[in-house]
Amino acid sequence: MAYKLYNRDGSGGFVVEAALALADAPFELVKLDSTPGTPLPAAFREINPWGQVPVLLTPDGTMLTESAAMLIHIAACYPDRDLAPRPGTSAHGRFLRWLVFMSVNLYESVLRKGYPERYTTDAAGTAGVSEAGAKRLADGLGLIESELRPDGYVLGETMSLADLYLAMLNAWHGGGRGLPLCDAVTHRVAAHPVIAPIWQRNFDQRLPTKWGRA
Repeated sequence: MAYKLYNRDGSGGFVVEAALALADAPFELVKLDSTPGTPLPAAFREINPWGQVPVLLTPDGTMLTESAAMLIHIAACYPDRDLAPRPGTSAHGRFLRWLVFMSVNLYESVLRKGYPERYTTDAAGTAGVSEAGAKRLADGLGLIESELRPDGYVLGETMSLADLYLAMLNAWHGGGRGLPLCDAVTHRVAAHPVIAPIWQRNFDQRLPTKWGRA
């Protein structure tokens, strides 16, 4: 049986779709009739009561939510594809650190920036919530920038699924904002021959920068 991924173009399920493609795993993509910033179909709550994408159904029917958890699961299921370091190693610890950091701090900041009404009961306070989310996102990307090496990736010389997450978040933040190493990782991820068509379908119509092209 194949995986089934529920997502909408331009959303965080991009990283899961790209990971499944890199793993050469059989999967079905169910594209919801919705775009980021607009409501998901009401019937989708029958699949995920929390009402967020992505949702991944594993071949045995287990439902996974949270894109970072999906990446960890896919890497573990396909160890021969070198999507992440081997569990139990120091490198795997760094992989978990940065993936969870980006999920908890940076992705959440994207949501605060884009959906501030979810984070306050004061209608007059949404602008401040959005501004704080944007600053938190920039600060978090700046921390990762300080850890990167020229021509390197999150974990060093080899691309991992953590780089897909970084590339997506940095692209959402926008290029040319004093994060040249994050921008370089984003360009390399977007240009990867397996990832490029997935990236372009998800982001070329939504973002001003055509990542992955000179």
